[in-house]
Amino acid sequence: MPLFKNLSAYDERSARLAGIALMVLSIFMFSFGDAMGKFLVGTYSVGQLLFLRACAALLLLSPLVWRQRHQFLHLERSGLQLFRVVLSTLEVAAFFLATVYLPLADVITYYLAGPIFVTAMSAMFLGEKVGWRRWTAILIGFCGVLIALRPSAQTVSLPALIALGGSLSFATLMLITRSLRKTPDIVMASSQFVGTFLLGAVLSAFHWVPPTSGSLVIFALAGCVSVTALFCVNRSLKLAPASVVVPYQYSMIVWAVIFGFVVFGDVPEIATIVGAAIIIGAGFYIYLRERDLGRGDADVNPPA
Repeated sequence: MPLFKNLSAYDERSARLAGIALMVLSIFMFSFGDAMGKFLVGTYSVGQLLFLRACAALLLLSPLVWRQRHQFLHLERSGLQLFRVVLSTLEVAAFFLATVYLPLADVITYYLAGPIFVTAMSAMFLGEKVGWRRWTAILIGFCGVLIALRPSAQTVSLPALIALGGSLSFATLMLITRSLRKTPDIVMASSQFVGTFLLGAVLSAFHWVPPTSGSLVIFALAGCVSVTALFCVNRSLKLAPASVVVPYQYSMIVWAVIFGFVVFGDVPEIATIVGAAIIIGAGFYIYLRERDLGRGDADVNPPA
């Protein structure tokens, strides 16, 4: 990534603008990859998507993995590393499984609640001090989730619960990532794709649909896009402070609505839009409070 490295030499203002541009680009690419995944699971199984998407990603990452192979030899807290990979694999599988039945915007809405869940779990399980302002924002964010979920005996569906479970897994994943921040980026990225590769290989063995050449191109593109988006996020955070670029993550819901409408003809319901707005507002407030308390750089990890 020589172009991105050269950007680091620019003046501070240019670096910040470049960081914002890269974050916006990465969120677009993540959303584009999610849309391709939803398109593919209309024909192929989720296991097949995980497997072929991971194959393309690992192939693209393999030169970096080989060049930095020494970083894989001595990892901190190997048991927690393994648990992180399991969680990452499950949340990606839950995401794409939910998109089989739900509009893309609905699934993204549940996943955007991740930072809210992280703050709540930090207080409950890690004993971190959370003041009344953030607890209020957490409760407001949960109200947003409930509005989007539209809970009743008639409306709560298994796909919605799968998406919500995936969101909780994603939040736990971010929490664990916070405690493993010394782990090299290449180890974290490649291990996540190894996890989806293995799960996909097992699941796809039970339901394999021979892919067409066109579908293979989309599978490969989905994997390459996710890796490229990951590099853009990492470089964005090196060029500009997290407090500057992280808020642009919430543009993911905009892209989800656009891709959902253009590609799949999905029109989001009012409840989804209202719930997403409340979740984004609460999450943004929590992020600003954690930044002010010196912990705002911890949880930067776009969904899926």
